[in-house]
Amino acid sequence: MKCHRVNELIELIHPEWKKEPELNLMQFIVKLVEETKYEGKLEDLTDDVLIYHLKMRNSEKTEMIPGLAKDQEDDFKTAILRARGLL
Repeated sequence: MKCHRVNELIELIHPEWKKEPELNLMQFIVKLVEETKYEGKLEDLTDDVLIYHLKMRNSEKTEMIPGLAKDQEDDFKTAILRARGLL
């Protein structure tokens, strides 16, 4: 993990973990992993899974993922022109 990823993860996990102070860090991470429905080994879990889950944890189920929302275009023509670098 790079330093900026560690910092991002800490910034995201801190306010959520404060809501459940009775859990230690590993218990809280296991809870997050269970919420994501991840079925692999805990040691194979990527930081991206935790980061995106924490970003989306308190959002509506229909809300778009933050990384995708910034690139969304409302009409096809604008999307094509932007993809070709014309806009």
